Amino acid sequence: MALQQEQDSFYLSEEEYLTTEIHSDVKREYIDGRIYAMAGAGYNHNCISANILGEFRNHLKGTPCATFMADIKVRMGKDYVYPDVLVDCSKMAGDDVFSTSPVIIVEVLSRSTRKTDTTTKLLRYINLPSLQEYVLIEQDIVSVQVLRRNKHWLSEYYFLGDAVTFESIGLTLNVEDIYDRVDNRDMNEFRQDKV
Repeated sequence: MALQQEQDSFYLSEEEYLTTEIHSDVKREYIDGRIYAMAGAGYNHNCISANILGEFRNHLKGTPCATFMADIKVRMGKDYVYPDVLVDCSKMAGDDVFSTSPVIIVEVLSRSTRKTDTTTKLLRYINLPSLQEYVLIEQDIVSVQVLRRNKHWLSEYYFLGDAVTFESIGLTLNVEDIYDRVDNRDMNEFRQDKV
């Protein structure tokens, strides 16, 4: 989802953010004391997020791990963000509104979020002791980037015809399944070639 710093933004304490976020009409991320409103996401973004959520959730059924999409915040020190998809294998309570122990985080990239997702969030995410994988998925082209703790956070890229193994949860998905129903040039050409 797109981020935009709120107009007339000012610094808030962590406590003020948490208190006001409960009553906010829009989701807002909190980074370095500033609030960033979350804009809505489009068709491709939602297809990719839903595909990942569905595959992760089905695979993890019956395990202690839970999959969340867009409404559970991740707390990183005094910062709070809403990843597109995350998996948390800790015991969360019914009234929890944020995760402190995600094992995998997925962000679907757009023009408006790419810089934040690949810099600010990346640096904070990889410092979470529980995080094993950070996944960045392009929506306008077919490209899946996976950064893994056990590979020193070096990027690995996957494209059409490849299979991606999410090691932290023991699941392998074909790239075309991640992009099921997505409407971009790469997927449209791929579908045409299969006819």
